[in-house]
Amino acid sequence: MATTVPKTMKALVKTKEGSSFEYKDVPVPEPKDDEVLLKVDAISVCGSDISLYMWNEVARVIATVPFIPGHECAGTVVKCGPKADIAVGTKVGVENHYFCGNCYQCRNDCREICKNMGQFGHGKKTEHGACSEYTIVSAKYLYQLTRNLNADQIAMLEPLGVAHNAVERLDVKGEDALIIGCGPVGLLAGMVAKAEGAKRLIGADIDPNRLELAKKVGFDVTVNTKEKDLKEFVMEFTEGDGFGRVCECSGAPVMVNASFSLLRKGGTMVMVGLPKQPLHVENVLQDIVFKALTLRTVHGRRIFHTWRNTEALVADGKVDVNALISHRFPMSKFEDAFQVLFSGKGCKIVLYPSE
Repeated sequence: MATTVPKTMKALVKTKEGSSFEYKDVPVPEPKDDEVLLKVDAISVCGSDISLYMWNEVARVIATVPFIPGHECAGTVVKCGPKADIAVGTKVGVENHYFCGNCYQCRNDCREICKNMGQFGHGKKTEHGACSEYTIVSAKYLYQLTRNLNADQIAMLEPLGVAHNAVERLDVKGEDALIIGCGPVGLLAGMVAKAEGAKRLIGADIDPNRLELAKKVGFDVTVNTKEKDLKEFVMEFTEGDGFGRVCECSGAPVMVNASFSLLRKGGTMVMVGLPKQPLHVENVLQDIVFKALTLRTVHGRRIFHTWRNTEALVADGKVDVNALISHRFPMSKFEDAFQVLFSGKGCKIVLYPSE
């Protein structure tokens, strides 16, 4: 079915270094070769988008001006380039890690950590992002939905995929699992861990609101680390052994440094959070070498294995991503949305470009 596409559209644009974005009219791009023009149905705001808004040190590492932000999105195909084999009307999610297909990692099924990776919504090898009424994406980076999910759920598959990738590497079935950091990805990791058969799920954070939400989405025990020493709690809870599975989602250097001491011998830890300072482990022999532990890290999703798994988890009702969406705004009210995030009162916020 043909769709009428306008000549211009509203978009958020970062045209120069500095805080915030410009909300302005820009031309609707024309798809070429294997590109696909998407009508953007919803965008969920990521922690990295906060860095891009503020244009802090992290932003200067991960982004290149100019660009349109937004990478956690749901879209509908409205037009295709001559080499794109995808039907108009198809509902899609966007794999924002733009892999080259030629490097060692891509040739060995590790496209999510491509050596030459570009990033949708960050200005890395593309100026396009999802904070616009329409966007351009190569068909090879699109995940075509096979189940009946709404736009909010599709947009949440990207962050859910990061959590799924982490939990899959932990192998939590039948194990107690400790999630350090109950922000959106930590909460999603806990929800995936429960769905994948974790025995007991423990969440640690300093924010009582996050801990309350953790309880609502299925965590068995929560620990406020401002009020209780985490290592003391862990040793009491595990009778001195430590946890066999630890998922570090806070990125706080002090917590990352301490995480190794919370593992039992032979345990596994996965790092998801992004520490901004050097790490220092006080007791390397006792807490790392002599434990014969396994340390894994993740960057994004396994393409497209993770997308298939997260779509099924949401479609089958095993993970309720809507439980983490605290606010919804028209994209024109993006300043209000970011102020909610800065206030600490929001969890996941969804924007709608056409509103």
